[in-house]
Amino acid sequence: MDENTHMRAALAAASEDQIIFDLAGIEGQYESLMRELPDISVRFAMKSCPVDEVLASLAKKGAGFDAASPNEIAQAIRTGVPIGKIHYGNTIKSDQNIIDAHRLGVRDFATDSREDVAAIAAHAAGARVFCRLATTGDGALWGLSQKFGCSGTDAVLVMEAARAAGLKPSGLSVHVGSQQMTADAWQNAFERLADVLAALNQRGIFLDHINLGGGLPALGYLDRRSRPLEPPMDKIFAVIREGMQQLREVSGSHLDFIMEPGRYLVADHGAIRAHVSRLSSRQQLNDERQYWLYLSCGKFNGLYEMDELQYKLVFPSHLDAEYVPAVVAGPTCDSDDAYAYGHNLVQVPKAVASGDPVWILSTGAYATSYTTQGFNGFSPLPYTWIHGDICMKGLE
Repeated sequence: MDENTHMRAALAAASEDQIIFDLAGIEGQYESLMRELPDISVRFAMKSCPVDEVLASLAKKGAGFDAASPNEIAQAIRTGVPIGKIHYGNTIKSDQNIIDAHRLGVRDFATDSREDVAAIAAHAAGARVFCRLATTGDGALWGLSQKFGCSGTDAVLVMEAARAAGLKPSGLSVHVGSQQMTADAWQNAFERLADVLAALNQRGIFLDHINLGGGLPALGYLDRRSRPLEPPMDKIFAVIREGMQQLREVSGSHLDFIMEPGRYLVADHGAIRAHVSRLSSRQQLNDERQYWLYLSCGKFNGLYEMDELQYKLVFPSHLDAEYVPAVVAGPTCDSDDAYAYGHNLVQVPKAVASGDPVWILSTGAYATSYTTQGFNGFSPLPYTWIHGDICMKGLE
């Protein structure tokens, strides 16, 4: 059986709501990335799927980890990965965060301000720092353009401050935005990186690596109008390869390249077995009648990103049925717990009944991390994992 068949078999066998991760699929996605970008070192963005079994599988394949807190660093260390393959990728950190990370053995820190550089120098003397450049986030579902990163001019000042403080100014980083759908965003990022790299070389600061961050998109999502999201992956990878060569030509020293994929590796290799709470129809204030499909999980326990995208739904007990357009919503008493209203209707079987199973595909990213501890009394979903035809119980 192929990977998709194994996942569907696991979903069919599940009698209770849960998230299922296909470890073989995740490992295969990692191998595919290495074929496309053989010169890249992966630091998996842990926040996208902080599941021990997933992390262990990626570590076994050779990945390191992009950690955003001391707790994530500690979890990464438990996989047995060498400490040199873990970096503190969050530009936002307190003095105590820096102390704890340094005590755990981390020596590579992201930064984007001189204030942060001063704190790293005070609490992690001699550490290596890489400076994050701001990007517009254009073309991404989530732009990440305000909270993180600095201008090119500021980056030069930050790296000069790092050198003066006894730190090693080791690299530059970017993030083109989460679920980036264009190749142009990568092209613009490389142009920005080249300008700053040249400016640093003129000041005698020679970097040893470039961190291309996250942003590689998953393939199994739908947009807000139920249309498949189809990122131009071949063009994206071509632009990245060309950009890497461009930066090597600009650099005055040998450059290594790092990337922090998250959803690209895991999203399409996770799925949720949920169930129907109710399909109802109600007359709206405009006198139109509208169907609403309420699921057993939603924004607060597995589907946090439902405001910007749609997940593919499968109704295994109603494969040949009459369908009606419905708003899909979660079970909580919160109006945000739904796909955006209006034109974002999903075709659902008219005959679905309370308790019928629903398979929600491409939910391997952020389903476990963006969740509450029991909003409205609805608990986080437990998880299981499969590897080929082997199915194992995970943690609650």
